[in-house]
This record gives sequence, C-alpha cells and structure tokens, in this order.
Amino acid sequence: MNNFNLEIFIFLLAFLSTAIFTYLVKKFLKYADVKDNPIVTEHSHKAGTPTMGGIAILMGVLLIACVYYTNSQLVLTVLIMMVAGIVGLMDDLIGLKTKEIQKVVMNKSAEPVEIGRLTLKNGENARVTTPKAKKDLEELLRTDKVEIIGEAPIKSEIKENEKIASQILVSLFLVASGAVGASVLGFNIGLLIIPVVICGIVGSINSVNLIDGMDGLAAGILGIASIASGLFAFSKGNPMGALPFIVIAGTCFGFLVFNRYPASIFMGDTGSFALGAGYITAAFLGDVVYFAIIALAVPIISVIISLLHRAHVIKLPVEPLHHTLHYKGLSEKKIVAVYWGATIVISGAALFIYNVI
Repeated sequence: MNNFNLEIFIFLLAFLSTAIFTYLVKKFLKYADVKDNPIVTEHSHKAGTPTMGGIAILMGVLLIACVYYTNSQLVLTVLIMMVAGIVGLMDDLIGLKTKEIQKVVMNKSAEPVEIGRLTLKNGENARVTTPKAKKDLEELLRTDKVEIIGEAPIKSEIKENEKIASQILVSLFLVASGAVGASVLGFNIGLLIIPVVICGIVGSINSVNLIDGMDGLAAGILGIASIASGLFAFSKGNPMGALPFIVIAGTCFGFLVFNRYPASIFMGDTGSFALGAGYITAAFLGDVVYFAIIALAVPIISVIISLLHRAHVIKLPVEPLHHTLHYKGLSEKKIVAVYWGATIVISGAALFIYNVI
C-alpha cells in the first residue's frame, strides 16, 4: 500500500470509529444526564443536549494510535491530546455546576436604552452580566423601559489565569518529550523553542475553544484545516508528518455525523482542548507550523477580535464574533457555512501559492 492510499485508509478508519464512538458516548451521556445549558439566549433551545462529546474524539484518535503505534509522531500527538482532553474534561465537569442565574431583559420602549456596555433598540434583548449592567437594570425597571423576559443559568468555571496555567502544563508535556526541534522557519532558536511551544499550545487551544459555539463549527474548521495541513506535509515529501493531521481530520468529520446542525451532541472543552493541542502538536512535529497557523486563520482572527473587545478597543453586543453575527440576525447555518468556506478558501489559496511558487 503506497503512502497516499495509506492516508486515505487511516482517514476512513478514524472517521468510522469516531462516528461509532460518538453514537455510544452520546447514549451514555444521556443516561448520566450530562447536558449543556447554553448561556447565549439565542441558543436556549439547545439546553439538554449532551456535552463532553470530546470523549469520543479521544477514543477515536487513541484507537488509531494503537493500530499505528510504530508512528512516533502520531503516538506523541495522541498523548498530548489525551492530556489536553483530561484538562478540558475537568473544566467541563466544573461547568456542570451553576454559578448564578442571570436575567434576560428586553427593551420595550421606543427609544434605545443603555445597559452595561450595550445599547438595546426596541425589541432587542440581552443577558445582564456585568455589575454595571445589573445596576443599570435596577434604574431601567423603575422607568418601565425594559422587562425581564427570562433567566440564563451561568456555568461555574475556573479563573482565566488558572485555565491558562493548565494549558501551559499541557505544553510542558510536549516540551519534555524533546521531540520538537529548535528550528522555526529555518532559524535555529535554541531554548527559545520552549516559549514558542508554550505559546503555540495555549494559543491553539484557546482559538479552537473560542470557536466552539455553534453546531459543527469547531469540528468542521479543524477537519478542513487538518486536511489542508496534511496535504501540505505530504506535498513536502513528509507522509509520516501528514499522518497525525489525517487522523485528526477523520475524527473531526466522524464527530460531525452527530455534531452537525442540528447537533445531538457537543464536544465541550474535552474536545476543543484536545483538538487545539493535537493540531498544533502535529504542526510542530511535522515542521509545518507556519502553514497550520494560516489554515487556522478563522479561529485566530476570532480570538483577536475578542481580545480587542475585552480591551475596549471595539464593542461587540455578544462575544465572540460568531455569536454577534447570530445576534444581528444571521442564521447559525449560514455563519457555519461562511466560516467553513473561509477556511477552505484560505487553506486552498495557501496550498496553491506554495505549489506554484
């Protein structure tokens, strides 16, 4: 069997095994009553959908690693995914506990009203999240300009610095392996490779985690980006470096069988942490970091926009950007299609330019 046929076989095996695992995990999560409670009001109809489906993704990649245990790059990528998945799983378990119940209000006056950092037009609604917004709500209720139309349960979660620390811990497993060379873009940077690996793991995990907010969005983007990165590694004459990407792509599309719109299971942080860490690990080991970053441009841009929002440079009615687009009236299916399409165009253009030049 030549290398290309092997890659196709591995993709199909990863796809089928993950689809089966996802079906079984979905059943078990339903029995255990492990379900999601979306904080975005537009997604309230999704409450009760099983979460932590990333367990099926981990099972899928682990099975392939057992079959092709002789490929050290694949085995190490899966080990990093397992560590990241465990960290994400703990975050998901903490999230099953409700921290607070936030009010959802609607502007019923003819004029726009200010509440927190938001300006609500007539008929628009939003969650009351910040201390300033809660104080504004008290004043607005007295003027009878708004009304409370519902409540949104907010999940418990660890602090941001604790979450980043746990992601750095994941990156240290890759650093400790010594498998990542000291060369980046042709330059030998020596020990500086350590902060590069740490930033890569943390950045990739958060990019995938942030984009995981709509049915099939994260899995689709990671599947597309992984196929593109695998093709890039293959075109560079590195079929073994392409293998981890092909496995990740297969598991993503296998998970999409049940995660596409309307999703019957969510991956949770268990899946987004594992996919983010695994993707960039495969990029480091296959020496295709620069291309992998380009292929992941859509989530990275989304992170940058969210950071600008948090720094008060720009103002989003809902964070991140894909939720703002939904809040403004664009349907979830169209948003996912646009994000998938943008990833295909960017990845395809990068592949074309590389092969032409």
